[in-house]
Amino acid sequence: MSVASLLPWHHALWQRLQSGQARQAHAWLLRGRSGIGKVDFALHWSRAWLCETPTTDSMACGRCSSCNWFEQGNHPDFRLLTLTQEDEAEGSTTRKKATQISIAQVRALGSFFELSSHRAQRNRLVVIHPAEALNNSAANALLKMLEEPPADMRFILVSHQSHLLLPTVISRCRIVDMPMPTREQATHWLQSRGMQDAEQLLDLAGGAPLQLTAGQMPEAKQTAQITQMLAQGERLNPYTLATSCVALGMETAIDMLQKWVHDLLSVRLAGEVRYYRHEQLAALAARADLAALLGLEQRLRQARRLASHPLNATLQFEALLLHYMQLFTLKTA
Repeated sequence: MSVASLLPWHHALWQRLQSGQARQAHAWLLRGRSGIGKVDFALHWSRAWLCETPTTDSMACGRCSSCNWFEQGNHPDFRLLTLTQEDEAEGSTTRKKATQISIAQVRALGSFFELSSHRAQRNRLVVIHPAEALNNSAANALLKMLEEPPADMRFILVSHQSHLLLPTVISRCRIVDMPMPTREQATHWLQSRGMQDAEQLLDLAGGAPLQLTAGQMPEAKQTAQITQMLAQGERLNPYTLATSCVALGMETAIDMLQKWVHDLLSVRLAGEVRYYRHEQLAALAARADLAALLGLEQRLRQARRLASHPLNATLQFEALLLHYMQLFTLKTA
């Protein structure tokens, strides 16, 4: 492997972290926006640390037994703590993703600590992501490990929302602020992977390209259809748009509406656009009632929290869209 295998916006950071001083800490916290490759970087770093014959630029060789074990997901000196799949109900055959990293997962590291490294004078590594998913008991159990870690143990915590971590956990880590790609870097990277409408979708992803490759964003055609309807302001058909939102999925559609409202507020108050570069956005922002716009932003936050609940999605969207239409009638009434 070479530095070229890293995401382009990680190259400079990689070089900086290879100094002897940077490697002395026993715990690191990689923090930053979701979708910029923090986990990818953590796994590259772990693979390189465990490699028996690293390259001249400190990357994993990709050929030794350690690299082969890592590639197969069964390296004896590596553990990954993340959200697991759980049965939805007793006896159920369906599974859902857990929302927390449990204390049982952290305690399971105890037996790992009791072992010596599989290879003499080698580090053992634990990667935890998303670290903010540690529940309170798990975080406190981890804190004890961070306070008195075995000499050959290294931790890498990855967090999208580091403010949710215990301050005492943060204080035991060396913080690494992961860089956002430039617009040019992200667009070129997406286009090199055959993504159509990369620039438009990158705006919707807030500049975080891996959100797009992970399939977390709607397709460009869906985005264009919904934004064209939103651009109609008070003239839109809320029932047609509500149907489109339901088809897109509750969480995804609410996320789109939140970003549209965010841009209306941002254009109105600061003259800046973050997500949507629509030609009608400035005119809509100028016509919208500011108090009602702020009220809609609050309602969307509440709807986001209820997005996974089994409520009538169509009725919710119709109510939200009727509120949206009123933004442009209140000011002119």
